[in-house]
Amino acid sequence: MSRGFVFFIGIAELLGALGLTLPQATGIAPWLTPAAAIALAAVVLFGFVFHLVRKEYRDIGVNIVFLALAVFAAIARL
Repeated sequence: MSRGFVFFIGIAELLGALGLTLPQATGIAPWLTPAAAIALAAVVLFGFVFHLVRKEYRDIGVNIVFLALAVFAAIARL
C-alpha cells in the first residue's frame, strides 16, 4: 500500500470522526451525524475485507467492533 493511500485513509477516518461528533454536539446540520456513521461503517467494512483477503485474521476483531459501533451510531441517530 502506498504511503499516500494510507494517509488518505487516515484523513478520511479523522474527518469521519469529526463528522460523527461535531454536528450533533453543535446542533448545526445534525443529519450529518448518521451520514458520517454510515460512511465510517463503509470504511471499516472495506478494512475488514482487506484484512480478510490478506489473511490478517488478528486485525479483524477490531474492525468488527468499530463496524458495530458505527452501525449503532447510524441507527441511533436516524
